[in-house]
Amino acid sequence: MEEAQKRQDSDLIQLVTFSIGDEKFGVDILRVQEIIRMMEITKVPRAPEFVEGVINLRGKVIPIVDLRKRFGLEPHEHDKHTRIIVIEIINMIVGFVVDAVSEVLRIPANTVEPPPAVVSGLESEYISGVGKLADRLLILLDLNRLLSGEERNMLAQV
Repeated sequence: MEEAQKRQDSDLIQLVTFSIGDEKFGVDILRVQEIIRMMEITKVPRAPEFVEGVINLRGKVIPIVDLRKRFGLEPHEHDKHTRIIVIEIINMIVGFVVDAVSEVLRIPANTVEPPPAVVSGLESEYISGVGKLADRLLILLDLNRLLSGEERNMLAQV
């Protein structure tokens, strides 16, 4: 049992970290297909409010979701730090607009705790855990819950 505990303590989670406003978030690096600079987004009529539109990325049309809008935060002008993180969510490729991508981090799995019962500012169903780093907390997003089944269907039609 002790050996299994040591192995679990040394398991590392690799995350791509990014910011939206003052908050730092992380997503599993294995889900991230690529990170691209902001590009022109084609608006789509009658798309959900948090959907910016679509982009053409090497011949693939990818729906783009603004995470600020998704989380109900104030809009923010895109600048030289704004990025689109292209992620696979349940057999679907989606781009997420974030304020800035910070770094790739490796954190021990045992430093991640379940989300607190009361999470202010964000709807807690999107959060899979909170990573405790030396100088800050990192909110880990549950990508499969970021969009409901109905919203994924709407995106598929975009």
